[in-house]
Amino acid sequence: MDGFKKFISEYAGAIIGGIVAIVILCTRLYELIVGIILVAIGIFIGNYVQRNKYEVKEKLKNLIDRM
Repeated sequence: MDGFKKFISEYAGAIIGGIVAIVILCTRLYELIVGIILVAIGIFIGNYVQRNKYEVKEKLKNLIDRM
C-alpha cells in the first residue's frame, strides 16, 4: 500500500492530465480548443503583419523571387 501511495503522489499530475484528455476526447471539446487556437494564431499573425508591413512585404518579395 505504501508503494501505491508513492506512485500516486509521484505521478498525480500525469494521471490527472490523462483523465482530462480522456474527458476532452469523449466530449469532443478538442474541436473547440483547436478552433480557439487557430483564431488566436490568426489574430497574432494579423497583428504582426499590420505592425511590420514593410518587413513582411520585403520577405514575401524575396521568397517569390527565389521561386
